[in-house]
Amino acid sequence: MWVNSADDFIIPPELGLAELFASSSRPEKFVMIPASKDTHGHGTHTWAGDLEDHLADLLKASAPK
Repeated sequence: MWVNSADDFIIPPELGLAELFASSSRPEKFVMIPASKDTHGHGTHTWAGDLEDHLADLLKASAPK
């Protein structure tokens, strides 16, 4: 899973780099988290609150069948 935050200052969404790199690395899912009072720029990925549902889906999808 590739996660980017709309307030990411290292990979700013307006450059389109996350989508470009995500498409070339073939992730199962690309998630753009909208900027809010709960996001933390490039560090948003370490705060699970915005990612909880996406991470739960990823774990379910990657569980052994």
